[in-house]
Amino acid sequence: MMRMVRDIAAAFQFLTRLPFKGPAYDTSGLSRSAKFFPLVGLAMGVLGSVVYLSLVRHLPAAIASLLSLAFLVLATGGLHEDGLADVADAFGGGWSREQILVILKDSRIGTFGALAIVLSVGVRLLLLANLPLPRFAVYVISGQVLCRWTALPLGCTLPAARASSGQGARLARQISAGSLAVGTFITLAIVVCALRRAMWAPILSTLIVTLLSGLYYWRRLGGVTGDCFGATNQLAEIAVYLCGVWHA
Repeated sequence: MMRMVRDIAAAFQFLTRLPFKGPAYDTSGLSRSAKFFPLVGLAMGVLGSVVYLSLVRHLPAAIASLLSLAFLVLATGGLHEDGLADVADAFGGGWSREQILVILKDSRIGTFGALAIVLSVGVRLLLLANLPLPRFAVYVISGQVLCRWTALPLGCTLPAARASSGQGARLARQISAGSLAVGTFITLAIVVCALRRAMWAPILSTLIVTLLSGLYYWRRLGGVTGDCFGATNQLAEIAVYLCGVWHA
């Protein structure tokens, strides 16, 4: 029980900037805590929905969506947006594996990275503003849960692209099949309860995004970095929201 509490605490401490009272963060337990990433998504989805539903009665949907999205970005410290920007810069500006890895280590944001962040925020803002109000919360919760689940299959199947002690190396090929199974069960339980019969499109779209991005990382890099996890997270979140608007 205490190990489970420590693992859940580690998942929240790694993925969010929320004040979370618990054991001190232990980087060595990151891969073990990954199975609880979907629970972090559940918390983020609930909080983001509360922000939106509290504001949309008094503000236009676009503004309420912007504030809800701003809360989610601030609550995670822009962790996934940073990964998306770095991946866009690296794959957009690097031709060889070595060039891509060098750019991924550069903390500066280039043209491709800036465009990726603008497009990601803009697309999510438009999709959130157009989600039907009665279904807003269930799609946001499902999106937040499914996008964090993507780290599990990527970390279970792909090796680290570089031999270093970065966050990506602590997840790549470090997530066990058991953790993948537990995390998948948690994810499916939440998404099925939230979406019922509408679950198939978001689940399928998340699987496609994860599979295609994973194959791309493997082909170009021979593995994944921490930024790759963030990029796939963003793409999966967009895919789920798109399903919600498509079926509105």
